[in-house]
Amino acid sequence: MPKDDKDWTWVLERPCPECGFDASAADASAVADLLRANAGAWPAVLADSRAAVRPTPDVWSALEYACHVRDVFRIYDERLRRMLTEDDPLYPNWDQDQTAIDDDYPLQSVDTVTEQLLAAAGQLARRFESVTDGQWPRTGRRGDGASFTVDTFARYFIHDPIHHLHDVRQGYEAIG
Repeated sequence: MPKDDKDWTWVLERPCPECGFDASAADASAVADLLRANAGAWPAVLADSRAAVRPTPDVWSALEYACHVRDVFRIYDERLRRMLTEDDPLYPNWDQDQTAIDDDYPLQSVDTVTEQLLAAAGQLARRFESVTDGQWPRTGRRGDGASFTVDTFARYFIHDPIHHLHDVRQGYEAIG
């Protein structure tokens, strides 16, 4: 698989031409609800008999995307926790492509991934719901220099699982 090294922070400025989500117009306080709705779609996606099939050799299967989304939920929960409890934390870099290899995404159990994705989504949604009015401007930074407030972090984050659900649906169309 080609390494994804794109800078996706542009989604905070304009709608995504692929999935259509407009993070620039999203309400950060609604992210918990958007997250729960997104997570609720994954069990049906993963119940599909094609869940472990890659549409092409260089595109993840629905199972691999679900593993990634689960891990995104876990990583963002920790980053949000740090933003809410530390002053301007610097997050360690996360190599999502290496994680996919190290954790052998294609061979993970669909049932286990479904359960873990839903649990991680619930935890992160609760953390977003805990954000008070005075915490939305708190900041955090990525290792590549990108800086976020809790508000921009929430809106940037939610694009990822929405976009990947779109990716999976496109993949299923390609498989037929």
